[in-house]
Amino acid sequence: MKRRAPRRAWTLRRTIVTGASVLVALALLLTSIITMSALRSAEIERLDEQVLAGLDFAAGPRGEPDGNPGGPGGSGFEPAARIGTLQVVVDGAGTATSATYAGVDGEEVPLASSQLEALLAADLGERAPTTIDLGGELGTFRVAAEARDGRTIISGSSLDDVDATTGAITGILAVVMGAALILVVVGLALVVTRALRPLERVTGIAQRVAERPLAAGAVELPDRVAAADTDPHTEVGRVGLALNTLLSHVETSLAARERSEQQLRRFIADASHELRTPLASIRGYAQLSQGEDAPMTPTQERSLERISAEAVRMSSLVDDLLLLARLDAGQQLRRDPVDLALVLVDAVSDAHAAAPDHEWVLHVDETVEVRGDEGRIRQVIANLLGNARAHTPAGTTVTASLAHDATHAEIRVRDDGPGIDPALGSRLFERFVRGDASRHRAAGSTGLGLSISQAIVAAHGGTIEVDSAPGRTELIVRLPLT
Repeated sequence: MKRRAPRRAWTLRRTIVTGASVLVALALLLTSIITMSALRSAEIERLDEQVLAGLDFAAGPRGEPDGNPGGPGGSGFEPAARIGTLQVVVDGAGTATSATYAGVDGEEVPLASSQLEALLAADLGERAPTTIDLGGELGTFRVAAEARDGRTIISGSSLDDVDATTGAITGILAVVMGAALILVVVGLALVVTRALRPLERVTGIAQRVAERPLAAGAVELPDRVAAADTDPHTEVGRVGLALNTLLSHVETSLAARERSEQQLRRFIADASHELRTPLASIRGYAQLSQGEDAPMTPTQERSLERISAEAVRMSSLVDDLLLLARLDAGQQLRRDPVDLALVLVDAVSDAHAAAPDHEWVLHVDETVEVRGDEGRIRQVIANLLGNARAHTPAGTTVTASLAHDATHAEIRVRDDGPGIDPALGSRLFERFVRGDASRHRAAGSTGLGLSISQAIVAAHGGTIEVDSAPGRTELIVRLPLT
C-alpha cells in the first residue's frame, strides 16, 4: 500500500491570514444574509400595505361601479395601481364576478381560468397577505382577501419588483463585499508580515548561531537579537530576550570549556615534556646495565629487558601525547610539496617488511602531489597500515590505493579482516580507544594512533573516515591538493 506523503505544515503567516480571512468572509456572508432578509421583509411589508390598500379601495364606495354587472364591490383599480395588481370579486355562491389584473398599460386584463382556480383554491386569511404562485407570466403574488356584504374581495400585488430589487442589491453586495474581502486579505497579509518581521530576525540569529561549529576550540557567539526586538511587553520580544539570555549562557559555558581544555593541553604538554628526560635516563641506565660484563642472574636480565622495553613504550606514549597537545593547540605544520605516491610506496614496503605474514597490495596509477608536512603525512599512512597489520590475523590482505579528483587526493587502506565492532564505530577516533572487541589485540597498542592521524589530517585541512562491516574495513583519507 502506497503511503501518502506527509502534509506540509502551514506557516504562521499563512495560518493567521487564512484563519482571519475565513472569519471575515463568514462575517460578511452572515451580514449579507441578515441585510437581505431584512430588506426583503421590509419590501414585502411595504407590498402588503399596498395589497391591503387595494383591498380597501376595491371594497369601498369607490369600488361600486355604475351599472357594472359585478355590482357593489366590483373590479376597480386605484388610479396609481401598479402593473400586475390584481382584484377578484367572488359572490356568495363562490362565483367570480370579476377577476382582472393591471396590464402593462394599466388596462384591466382578465385572469386565466387556471390562475383563477389557483387563487380560489388558496387558503386566504382575512386581511392577511399570503404568497401565492399563479404560474404563467404572472408569477408570484402577495394576496389578501376580505368578506364584505356577502361577497369576498381578493386583492394582490406581484412580487416581481421585490425580487428584482433584492436581486440587484444582492449583486451589489456581492461585488462590494468581495472587494472588501480582497482588501481585508491584502491588509491582513501586510499587517501580519510586518508583525512577523521581528520574529524572522530572531529566527535569522538562531540560524546563524546553529551554523557555527561549537564542538571544539574557541567559540565566539557575537550574534544577538537587537534591542528593538527584545521588548518584554511583546510575545516576539520575550522570545528575543530569552534567546539573548540563552546565547549568553552558552557563550559563557563554551568559554569555560575552552579554558579547561587549554589548561588540560598545557598540563599534557608540560607533563609530557618533563617526562621525556627521566624516561631517557631510565632507558640509558637500562642499556648501560645490560652492557656491563658483570654476571647477572636470568631474573635480572629479564628485568632489565622489561625496563628497557617499557621505557621505550612509555617514551613513545609521551611523544604521542605531546604531539596531540601541540596539534590541539593549533600548531602550524610545514607546507612543502609532498609526493603521496612515493610516501605510500615507502609505507607499504615498510609494512611488508614488518609483517610478511600479511598480503600487501598497492594501487598507485600516477603521481599525486599535495602541500603539507611530509613527516606527519608519513606518520598518518604508517598508522593506518600499522592499524591494519596489528588488528588483523596473519594471512589478511591489506590494499593501499591512491587516487585524486579536481580538489582532493584520496588514500584508501582496506583489509579483509574481521571488521570493527559496530559499538566502537562512533568512538574509533577518540583517544585511548582500541578495537579489541572484534579485531586481533595488538601488543603494546596505546589507542592513540587513529587520534593522532585524525589530528594531523585535520591540521592539513583534510578528513579521515572509516567504513567497516564484517569481513571488511576501509579507512579513507582525503587531503586538499593545494
